[in-house]
Amino acid sequence: MRLVFFKTPKANKFGYQPRYYDAKKEEWERRKAELGYESKLSKQEQLRLRMSGKWQKDVASDSRRASRLLTYFVYTVFILGSIYVILFTNLVENFLALFGLVSK
Repeated sequence: MRLVFFKTPKANKFGYQPRYYDAKKEEWERRKAELGYESKLSKQEQLRLRMSGKWQKDVASDSRRASRLLTYFVYTVFILGSIYVILFTNLVENFLALFGLVSK
């Protein structure tokens, strides 16, 4: 028989179950909800995703439209400037005379 003055506690058992997070699956669920397919997300979350997706598309289309207008403006200024230099200055004639292609 053993004499025990102090009772040693046993290790506590926890009901911990590790959870697995799959980023691709989460993105897939969000995409399904955004497109309106059956998803595990609540109706409120689906609505929020659809609204944010539409807002992001509108912002992207506005920025594309602005960049397209800026590009057209730069091309127009370049073409009009080139036409002005060719027709209303003697820069082209001086350039051709420099190489001896046209006599002054």
